Amino acid sequence: MSVQTIDIGEDFAARLLGWYDRAARALPWRIAPGDTAVPDPYRVWLAEIMLQQTTVAAVAGYFDRFTARWPDVAALAAAADADVMAAWAGLGYYARARNLIACARAVVRDHGGRFPDSEAGLRALPGIGDYTAASVAAIAFGRPAAVVDANVERVIARHRLIETPLPLAKREIRAALAPLVPATRPGDFAQALMDLGATVCTPRRPACAICPVMGDCAARGRPDVEALPVKPPKKAKPHRHGVAHWIERDERIWLVRRPTKGMLGGMRALPGGDWTDTREPEAEAGESAIVSVDHGFTHFDLTLVLVRRPAPPNVPPEVPDAAAEGEWWPISDLDAAGLPTLYRKLTDKMLEIAR
Repeated sequence: MSVQTIDIGEDFAARLLGWYDRAARALPWRIAPGDTAVPDPYRVWLAEIMLQQTTVAAVAGYFDRFTARWPDVAALAAAADADVMAAWAGLGYYARARNLIACARAVVRDHGGRFPDSEAGLRALPGIGDYTAASVAAIAFGRPAAVVDANVERVIARHRLIETPLPLAKREIRAALAPLVPATRPGDFAQALMDLGATVCTPRRPACAICPVMGDCAARGRPDVEALPVKPPKKAKPHRHGVAHWIERDERIWLVRRPTKGMLGGMRALPGGDWTDTREPEAEAGESAIVSVDHGFTHFDLTLVLVRRPAPPNVPPEVPDAAAEGEWWPISDLDAAGLPTLYRKLTDKMLEIAR
């Protein structure tokens, strides 16, 4: 279905920006409207990468810790991979962290430590797609780019009454948004749309009565407004199964590094076998199973069982980490290991039993 033809009005941006000047969220990576400070592309980029598939509430603490430890792109580029991956632990979607390192090093190596100021230049960097390139170009460099995240999709789909299901609707949404982007304050305009979708034009029970662009919203008053944007039916996720090993000696636990490529790549983890589509690994664990956890990934759900195993032979506690396939980690200092959420769930359950 094509976009319904309505008169949006030339003052769409003015109304939205006027509302943003009054109601903008205070976020650690954001320069408040009216502030004359110059945006730091590094902070804008870092926040946008962290915010992908993650909530603002979850990101704030990580952003503060990252910028305190690595205050600029050169510092991040010089950081050890393991340190960055450990600092990222808990944010999920760990490919983002690997791309974060690669991007920082590319900016330093190929651009003298300065981010490109165009969408095309930004898209050429590792881990930066259309959305992130547009967002950084608009917010950090004032380029009039059409920034479309999930919140913006919702606002525009409702305002223009775009009933084409996603993902096909993305092109229509972008086409409807592009002529609305103002030449001045495009970064504030992008952030205003994001805030509007996050706080007013919400997925459930949108607060239409206080929306600054409600006057010409084509979906206002419709009983099915919450159904916009139209989403395709959810596919059932497969369920996988696996076993992890608790190997303990002298109040230390044996940790390994997962392969660089693949799920949780490069992260410290409990050792164990492959995750499969059958329950065989769990069945093999049998009565030796201590605890289990269920964990959801984007494309599948996982049940992981923890079993106790003897310490690996010929690996004394004092062996250097680089000389072994794993490392002995003090159980009392597991917080510093940077375990991803899945494995932290298991260790937390294990330690709860041991108390």
